[in-house]
Amino acid sequence: MELNINLILLFIEIRWLDVLDILLVAYLIYRLYYIVKGTNAINIFMGILSIYVLWKIVEAFQMEMLSQILGQFIGVGVIALIIVFQQEIRKFLLLLGNRNFYRGRTGRRFYKRFLKGVGVSSVDIKPVLKACNVLSRNKVGALIIIARESNPQLFVVGGQKLDSDVNADLLIAIFQKDSPLHDGALLIQNHRISMAQCVLRVSDNPRMPDGTGLRHRSALGIAEQSDVVSVVVSEQTGSLSIAHDSILEYNLNPGLFEKKLNRLFHLDQKED
Repeated sequence: MELNINLILLFIEIRWLDVLDILLVAYLIYRLYYIVKGTNAINIFMGILSIYVLWKIVEAFQMEMLSQILGQFIGVGVIALIIVFQQEIRKFLLLLGNRNFYRGRTGRRFYKRFLKGVGVSSVDIKPVLKACNVLSRNKVGALIIIARESNPQLFVVGGQKLDSDVNADLLIAIFQKDSPLHDGALLIQNHRISMAQCVLRVSDNPRMPDGTGLRHRSALGIAEQSDVVSVVVSEQTGSLSIAHDSILEYNLNPGLFEKKLNRLFHLDQKED
């Protein structure tokens, strides 16, 4: 038996397409792990991955009965996977269309050639920066959602429609405590203040930094579901934070806050 296995391994033909296939699968698994890490879905992901690897091992050793049982489990489990990982699948598909996914010179060239200009929604962030600095100094809490390529209204519940210019004074006035619209998130889309008093799904990420509250969890929650940039001003400390691409950058100083926000909305200026 051992001699037969050695002979089989000796005469295995490996093509360059096989190597490419392995590298692509490894990269796909890495990206899926990157999306689900830090969430409750990581345990399910690792469990299913373990069962799949075990299935391939018993299949290679021609253990027919166990291979059929595991194969049926994997086949039926595809539907369950779609249900369990529906949020993660949506995030992965959004990631493929996000310009930040195509970092590096080759990726930027691909983005510029095939994807640039598809549903892109830019915005003048100077009024947002000005308003956030004023709100931060006065310790007035705020949550501003700025749309990029995708439509974040799919992940917003309720809200009051405004459809007004992006104006720093208006942003400051909306988040004052005596304003009827101060509670909830404000949405900027297509160069306009689209909605205010929006309710968002909060993130269930267990690794939130100490000192974060409902605003930060809401900001990260919508950044996990779409490609928006969420800006948070803490009511307790006046600290500034940014959530984007399933990442929360917490407690930034004003200079770094401005630099990161400019980078997120003006990447084209840095491309070669």
